[in-house]
Amino acid sequence: MELSKVTLEIFTKLEQKWLSHCETTKKTRILSIDGGGTTGIVSGAALIHLEDQIRLKTGDSHAQITDFFDLIAGTGIGAVLAAMLVSDNGSGRPLYTAREAVNSISGKNSDLYKVRLAGVFRRRRRYSGSSMDKALTELLTREDGKVLTLKDTCKPLLIPCYDMKSSAPFVFSRADASESPSFNFELWKVCRATSATPSVFKPFSLSSEDGKTSCSAVDGGLVMNNPTAAAVTHVLNNKRDFPSVNGVEDLLVLSLGNGPLTGGKPQSNGESSVVDIVLDGVSETIDQMVGNAFCWNRTDYVRIQAFGLGSEGVVGPRSEEEVKVLKERGVESLPFGGKRLLTETNGDRIEGFVQRLVACGRSSLPPSPRKDSSVSPLSNGH
Repeated sequence: MELSKVTLEIFTKLEQKWLSHCETTKKTRILSIDGGGTTGIVSGAALIHLEDQIRLKTGDSHAQITDFFDLIAGTGIGAVLAAMLVSDNGSGRPLYTAREAVNSISGKNSDLYKVRLAGVFRRRRRYSGSSMDKALTELLTREDGKVLTLKDTCKPLLIPCYDMKSSAPFVFSRADASESPSFNFELWKVCRATSATPSVFKPFSLSSEDGKTSCSAVDGGLVMNNPTAAAVTHVLNNKRDFPSVNGVEDLLVLSLGNGPLTGGKPQSNGESSVVDIVLDGVSETIDQMVGNAFCWNRTDYVRIQAFGLGSEGVVGPRSEEEVKVLKERGVESLPFGGKRLLTETNGDRIEGFVQRLVACGRSSLPPSPRKDSSVSPLSNGH
């Protein structure tokens, strides 16, 4: 009995110390959204639930995701969602709520991914670049006609693509855009660049605001379909925006998947698309790497994925698909390989994450650089 009492006292003190540490430590919060697919069902469901829970836990019906995150990163369809969430409405507030962003993408999905048949026998399935251009421009232009750029954002934004000209990854960031117009690009073009999947789109050429920087972009998913590692690295090395971050112990990270692209379903030729396999492989590898980095503080890194739902979703109303995503049991990468099925659902894990998110308080990072001409230039690159 004495031993049990001593053990209880020890654990009580450790718990109090941990809670005290959590209350006094202000962590930098990162939201990362995968590319993959055309519907964004998984990330869309997660984002809506995330914002609903933030409002519920804070008691603020107008609270938005950007109020509690310090940086948002995205690739492909995830980049479109990320850009919409941080777009500045002109008064320092986000242009879209999570639900509005998801519903807008759903409403324009047929324009974003308008199918056209190519090839001699018109059997190759491709998407219309001009249709996507128009849809993205409409989504990322304010009511006053202002076409938004990387600088017109409420919070730091990070979006990768692959540059065919330099044969290397190219990462668009608000940090670089605020340093020089040579790194400031229109948001719709940035989203178009990261969405140019080689099998269904031609490479997309774009230039910076001053025309001094250009690239011929293809899908960022080829190198960073899961942009979590890029976002973590960016924060660790960007001392201007994140001076208090010294290591992963100072971070709180939520990574949203978009369902497996392959999903175990063979294509018409009997094999899964090589591009789809690459994108899935990249996402899972990054999850494993980031999971290892947080192996001593697993609660600071949460990955939401839905393996029972392909990236294109399932047949049925979108609301039903979103419910399935949240009800699916969570999966967690284990240190040094492998995964385990959790007892918690994806919805439960988001709710638990929001508790920690809200406990850290609202984000205090400065808003769009457009509103603060006194901001000094970055000393780092990406």
